[in-house]
Amino acid sequence: MEEGLLFKAKDQEEEGGKKSLTWDAFVEEAKKVGYIAGPMVAVTLSFQLISVISLMMVGHLGEVALSSTAMATSLCAVTGPSLLVGMASGLDTLCGQAYGAQQYQKLGVYTYSAMISLTLVCIPISFVWISMENILTFTGQDPVISHEAGRYAICFIPALFGRAILHPLIKYLQTQSLIVPMLLSSMTTLCLHIPLCWVFVFHLGFGNIGAAFACSISYWLNVLILGLYVKYSPSCKSTRVPLSKEAFQGIGEFLSLAVPSAIMVCLQWWSFEIMILLSGLLPNPQLETSVLSICLTSISLLYMIPSGIAAAVSTRVSNELGAGRPQAAQLAVFTTMIIAGTVIAIVSSTLFVCRYIVGYAYSNAEEVVDYVTTMVPLICLSTILDGLQGVLSGIARGSGWQRIGAYVNLGSLYIGGIPVSILLGFFLNWRGRGLWLGIMSGAAIQTVILCIITIQTNWGKQAEIARKRIFQ
Repeated sequence: MEEGLLFKAKDQEEEGGKKSLTWDAFVEEAKKVGYIAGPMVAVTLSFQLISVISLMMVGHLGEVALSSTAMATSLCAVTGPSLLVGMASGLDTLCGQAYGAQQYQKLGVYTYSAMISLTLVCIPISFVWISMENILTFTGQDPVISHEAGRYAICFIPALFGRAILHPLIKYLQTQSLIVPMLLSSMTTLCLHIPLCWVFVFHLGFGNIGAAFACSISYWLNVLILGLYVKYSPSCKSTRVPLSKEAFQGIGEFLSLAVPSAIMVCLQWWSFEIMILLSGLLPNPQLETSVLSICLTSISLLYMIPSGIAAAVSTRVSNELGAGRPQAAQLAVFTTMIIAGTVIAIVSSTLFVCRYIVGYAYSNAEEVVDYVTTMVPLICLSTILDGLQGVLSGIARGSGWQRIGAYVNLGSLYIGGIPVSILLGFFLNWRGRGLWLGIMSGAAIQTVILCIITIQTNWGKQAEIARKRIFQ
């Protein structure tokens, strides 16, 4: 059986090799990548905007409501969504390669395994959120802010469980290139979230916890829409399966990729949060923290673009490897890197041209605006580095290299980047610029290593590994 699969893979490789040598194949691949990447940018951005819009509305309630909600949102993101997003990324490999190998029933099984695993992970996270007020008070935070942040975190728990179902559903559809339903669902949810949040925060008088209720409803509404689509759409007929014991038996296989995926994502996510915490120890911490928070918000919004491209290349690489077409997978990598480099260059150049007005989008204080202006060139460079490493990470997820990616992130960011940040920010007194430069140095190391790994990859061997994984 295995020998037959390898012969089939070699035949498909020859077809992929011929196709990869033509300009028409490059254009065709660019269309496939664009079809996935464009809508995925909007889908990812919609999730970001749900939190941003909620925070903006709460900001009109006063400083205590704003600061407590911002603190709760940040801590919840670090302990919850970052972990769920990372674990769900294991489906980039499993579902993507299964779909390419035409093992359609396995997509449903893997998705159920992910939902069960993520839901179980949410239980201990919920206890952490329930104890958030005590944790913040213990660390010396203001009692009033700690109390309000704790209330917000408790009311945000339903959103956590909603995302445990939502992210596997998104990966299930993404790996089949069923992008339009996700786009329509996320846009519909975002449009409904705005009046819903206003009603809960202002009309019903729930205050900041009203924003948490609105977020929870919005996430579960997204789950409902996508769930109905999966259940009734003929597009999902071949991959739709009932919940069975196979889903529970597949948890171990899912976790073997989900755990390193989560480590890979969380190490990246947490490095920026550590930088913000370090900025609070600098002289004039209000200014430093405010400016670095503005920079982080800007880079997070701009990252939505390469994030969509990363989702596209992850899907294309995993599909082609699962189908036993290594040359086609290599073509997808080559095409995507060209697209990503072009888009990232345009975005960073536009940001640099607008460097004198960026600060006014966040503050009217001249000191803050001037500081942000001096930081924009660094933000532009970060946009390039983070964009490239984001796309390379997508290639790693599609290929199943999550464990390698976790080691790369650990070494580059925590052995390289953060110590350099401390050296430049505190010992050389470069303050916020030094902290940011340190993280950039880690991102540069990260990008170079991932690039070298990608260039030296034996795609034929990766296709064999993918086929063995799926048919094992």
